[in-house]
Amino acid sequence: MSGRAEKKTYEGKSITVTFEAGRCLHAAECVRGLPEVFDPGERPWIRPDGAEAERLAEVIRRCPSGALQYRLEG
Repeated sequence: MSGRAEKKTYEGKSITVTFEAGRCLHAAECVRGLPEVFDPGERPWIRPDGAEAERLAEVIRRCPSGALQYRLEG
């Protein structure tokens, strides 16, 4: 299995974000929407605790490919 097909999980205190690189269209909705959470130049590139969970969920819902998904905790 290619590493690009893997789903990676990024856990925060109140939200968990998953990312499937193989589905990503690189539209950059995430980076433009919340650069304090999504920074492709950093590792990890997704930091779920960088914004309020509801705001992060709103930006993730704009992902055109569905490569980003989320689960609210609690």
